[in-house]
Amino acid sequence: QVQLVESGGGLVQAGGSLRLSCAASGRTFNTYVMGWFRQAPGKDREFVAGISWSGDSTYYADSVKGRFTCSRDNVKNAAYLQIDNLKPEDTAVYYCAASRWVAIMTTTTRYDYWGKGTLVTVSS
Repeated sequence: QVQLVESGGGLVQAGGSLRLSCAASGRTFNTYVMGWFRQAPGKDREFVAGISWSGDSTYYADSVKGRFTCSRDNVKNAAYLQIDNLKPEDTAVYYCAASRWVAIMTTTTRYDYWGKGTLVTVSS
C-alpha cells in the first residue's frame, strides 16, 4: 500500500515556475513508476510526465516537453514535478500516481495509487 500526498500548487502568473512535490508513505516506494497527471475543469485527466522506479528514465507528454521536469528521491520517498514557463492552459489539479508496471504508463488505469491532487492556477 502506498499513500501519496501532493503539495506545491498555487496561483502563479504566466511565465512563472512551480515545483510540485509528492510525498509517499511505505517502504516500497522505489519499486513504483511514478506518474504525474492533471485535470482541468470539464476535461479528462491527462498524463503529463512519468519517471521510472530508478529515476533513470523519464517520459513527457508532447504538450509539456521542455517545460516540465520530473524527478524523484527514493531516500526521501518523494517525487517532484518542476514546471517552468507556466501558461494559462496549465491550470488544473495535478495528481501524482504510483504504478506497479515496469514501464512508464500514460493511462490512468495503469496506476494503482493516487494522491488527492494539488491545484495550479496560472493567471495571464
